[in-house]
Amino acid sequence: MTADHVTVDQPKHPIYALTTGELTAYRRRLETAIAFFDRQIPVPPVRAELQAALDDVLAEQGDRAKISANA
Repeated sequence: MTADHVTVDQPKHPIYALTTGELTAYRRRLETAIAFFDRQIPVPPVRAELQAALDDVLAEQGDRAKISANA
């Protein structure tokens, strides 16, 4: 597998509009791609973009957890 073949498609909707299942699936795809790129020498620049997307997903999941804890 080459770096050219590892892609993570953008979701059809903004992160805040994804269902919990869609958000979880997107997170898994991002984590898998990041792990793949971490094994590459040198690490491709696209890894930083994937990490930023993962950070957004984690923030959204954190926000949802806070909301459900306060409900």
